[in-house]
Amino acid sequence: MRFENTCIEAMGYVLPPHVMTSNQLEEAFRPTLDRLGLPPGQLEKLSGVKERRWWDPGVQPSTVAAMAGERALENAGIPKEKVDCLINTSVCRDYLEPATASMAAGKMGLPRNAFCFDIANACLGFLNGIALAANMIELGQIKIALVVDGESSREPVSATIHRLNNPLSTADTFRDNFATLTLGSGAVAAVVMHKDLSKNKHKVNGVVMRSATEFNQLCLGNPTEMKADPHGLLVHGVGLAVETWPYAADEFGWKPGAPEVDEFVCHQVSLSHFTHTFQQLELPLEKALLTFPYLGNVGPASLPLTLALGEAQGRITKGKELCLFGVGSGLGCVVMSVSW
Repeated sequence: MRFENTCIEAMGYVLPPHVMTSNQLEEAFRPTLDRLGLPPGQLEKLSGVKERRWWDPGVQPSTVAAMAGERALENAGIPKEKVDCLINTSVCRDYLEPATASMAAGKMGLPRNAFCFDIANACLGFLNGIALAANMIELGQIKIALVVDGESSREPVSATIHRLNNPLSTADTFRDNFATLTLGSGAVAAVVMHKDLSKNKHKVNGVVMRSATEFNQLCLGNPTEMKADPHGLLVHGVGLAVETWPYAADEFGWKPGAPEVDEFVCHQVSLSHFTHTFQQLELPLEKALLTFPYLGNVGPASLPLTLALGEAQGRITKGKELCLFGVGSGLGCVVMSVSW
């Protein structure tokens, strides 16, 4: 799927105020680790996540999504009145209904002509949101879209610690809930617009997507619990990435090793996922931006947060060729080419 007229004009993000280290989390269920004979430091050792961030208790996803959206519009120099569409892609929601997008748009004071809706696809939601906005732009339906995402891990992580402290919890309980303990929080937004209105010209070239839904039971989440098969996700997630990559390379004209790509901006899970994926695809890991060590896995906000932070820190600069790349539960895989 190729795009000719779509640009990412600007990003905006908000990081939560509270830092929670992996050691702090482990201390909260230390009796269970001792009972199971598990040495300290397992969480950081196995995931590579040193810390993650939490919002204040009770903060709604729409509130922080709206804050990120306002920052993105400010960075783009676009008034709210010009926004044609707001797409929320978060896993975390204020309510089952109305759409969290409606809550965020209301808090931002967007105009009535700005239609808003949620889309959800686990950790790939934000890339799907950009692709959907791009399609509407290419079809001439809209000129400017705002894609937003706000995630909070405080609630599921706290509930998981409570379960682990149950005297009946086992090593299997720890394994099944391990992925939840790597989750982080954050909010991010992107202004996506027609190239004729863009000043920065960060062109979205296209996107390739594939699914392997026979593995849709490997990660099952609800507001207070996420059960995952870490080994299954690693094996089959990397397998889907390996299956998808040739289609992306063919679509975007990338040679083996993708020397045309300057930076890989990926969904952030763990060091083992990065290492195995890049080894299997024979891609240079030094070109990958890593934020999971200090942010954890922020769901669909992880990849765009990495993009926004990479630009803010001066690593992603004008003229660089980017590969936005992620595998999410379901399973799904998305590869997007962007000329920054």
